[in-house]
Amino acid sequence: MRIWRICRARFAAEAFSGYGARRFGGRWNSPGVPMVYSSSSLALAAIELFVHLEPNQQPDDLIAISAALPEGEPAQRLEPEHLPPAWWTDDFDPLRAIGDKWIQEKRSLAIEVPSAALRMEWNVLLNPEHPAISHIRIEKPQPFHFDGRMFRKSG
Repeated sequence: MRIWRICRARFAAEAFSGYGARRFGGRWNSPGVPMVYSSSSLALAAIELFVHLEPNQQPDDLIAISAALPEGEPAQRLEPEHLPPAWWTDDFDPLRAIGDKWIQEKRSLAIEVPSAALRMEWNVLLNPEHPAISHIRIEKPQPFHFDGRMFRKSG
């Protein structure tokens, strides 16, 4: 399976380390728990990043990184009907408990989770502490630019 991440160029070397998510936490992990957030397509990766950007500030230093997961990964998918009600809201605690447990148990390198931004699409979480993390094939980062029409002009 091919996965995608978009990040600032200065973070390219650590894009698959889980450092940023460990530092700040996210929907699926608590602060202090490393996790790599990726998407099943470049378009979804763009939407996932876009929902976190300031409406009038278009970043000019983004890169897209593609990676191939080892055969058989992701080994698990969390279907929406098995998640807490309204899992897509800002109540992260129930999802963090699920993600933290998954990281701790190290049962798989990757797990598919539904996207809160586009609920019919799938993100792929990676466990950077899983032994198979060294088997992902990370491609060379490529410059990434959003269309300027996606950002409001101030003034």
